[in-house]
This record gives sequence, C-alpha cells and structure tokens, in this order.
Amino acid sequence: MTLYTVVGAFLARRGYWQPFSKTHDAENPAVAREWALSEIGGCHHVKRQRIRIDSVAPVAPSTGE
Repeated sequence: MTLYTVVGAFLARRGYWQPFSKTHDAENPAVAREWALSEIGGCHHVKRQRIRIDSVAPVAPSTGE
C-alpha cells in the first residue's frame, strides 16, 4: 500500500478554520480521503460538510540513507 497525505481544514467550534494534515496507508486516494473525513469527524465531532479537503497526495518513499 501507499502512504497518502491528506491536507485540509475543518470548521472548529469557535468559528475558525483549523488546518490539518493526516498521513495514512491506503490503497488509493479515495480511501485515504474517506479515512481522513472519518478521523476528523470522529475525533472532533465535526460533520463532513464542515470539513474541507485541499489535497490528497502520495508520500515520496525515503531513500534510507
């Protein structure tokens, strides 16, 4: 599987957009996006319509040097 980084923001309780960046091991970008929506919604009790996803990108593998 590939590591994906999901970047976006969610509307916090105090009325401002809180940025986030989540990294997850997923089969494709759609699965990573769905996982991020579930994670933010579950941890912060935010509905999906108040979560903005700006980008979903694969993480480049490290060379290990």
